[in-house]
Amino acid sequence: MSMQCEITAKKITGAKKIGFFERYLTVWVFLCIIVGIALGHWLPNAFQALGRLEFAQVNLPVAILIWLMIIPMLLKIDFSALHQVRDHWRGVGVTLFVNWAVKPFSMAFLSWLFIRSLFAEWMPADQIDSYIAGLILLAAAPCTAMVFVWSNLSNGEPHFTLTQVALNDTIMVFAFAPIVGLLLGLSAIAVPWDTLILSVVLYIVIPVVIAQLWRHWLLKSGDTTSFQRTLAQLGPISLTALLATLVLLFGFQGEQILSQPLIIVLLAVPILIQVYFNSALAYWLNRKFGVAHCVAGPSALIGASNFFELAVATAIVLFGFESGAALATVVGVLIEVPVMLSVVKIVNNTKDWYESALP
Repeated sequence: MSMQCEITAKKITGAKKIGFFERYLTVWVFLCIIVGIALGHWLPNAFQALGRLEFAQVNLPVAILIWLMIIPMLLKIDFSALHQVRDHWRGVGVTLFVNWAVKPFSMAFLSWLFIRSLFAEWMPADQIDSYIAGLILLAAAPCTAMVFVWSNLSNGEPHFTLTQVALNDTIMVFAFAPIVGLLLGLSAIAVPWDTLILSVVLYIVIPVVIAQLWRHWLLKSGDTTSFQRTLAQLGPISLTALLATLVLLFGFQGEQILSQPLIIVLLAVPILIQVYFNSALAYWLNRKFGVAHCVAGPSALIGASNFFELAVATAIVLFGFESGAALATVVGVLIEVPVMLSVVKIVNNTKDWYESALP
């Protein structure tokens, strides 16, 4: 089974490479911190003007950037792959359990433990609830695009990865708002339900519809050349939109970061713990259920990674550019690549141990 998985992965995915921009995403985010803080300090009126460009509580520049960021990612998703769920039902079951029954709640617990209790004295009291909300938003939706990279790097079974991502995106349309609302309510954070539902429609439902219509149009001739060319062209646009959004965020957050730089480190602690905890849990459960390593690897990676683009967008809509929630989601962007690469390395290095328990 393992050998067959590897052959399938190589046939479908080709070379296991992470793109130049994706590999150094953390570097670009650091640069965005510097540029954003500098511009926010030198051009405060310009940033305030951008912040006022709103319609129905939605910041229009950010909405455009988020669409440019998310739609190219959703274009990769083939919802027709959902019928393959039965082929890897144990791995799918483990990933769904970790993504939707464990990860949001474990992050809520960790954020309460660290942000409200252990680290509270080092944080501005008026932002604690907002930081917790941002961390919950970060964990409430599984990653969509980057998991294809993580799966390739771990010799993952590509049919499983595609099926799992398609299924997660389908569930996200219906489950994201209720889970966020529940956990924010348990945290005694006021939930603006109309704004939350608007975020789901704007940043999940509409992009999914646009991406799938576009995908159908590109593939209707049966020739995948134009489809692959479009994906290649949109990749840099998506990343550029993400970085531009971060410049805006740090332009608004600059004074707070400069006055309390320790906050970023403190916010990173629960994020790091939940990534390693959830990836380890998914990996261990797959091993217990006798799932092939080429499925367990991407299962662990999907179980741990976050749809940070959606989290950033929703945090801005719900709480604003200058909120602690927006800053917390940006910290997730900052550490996503190096942390997930470390999980990939662990998965690859423990393959012999994992397969020693398989029949």
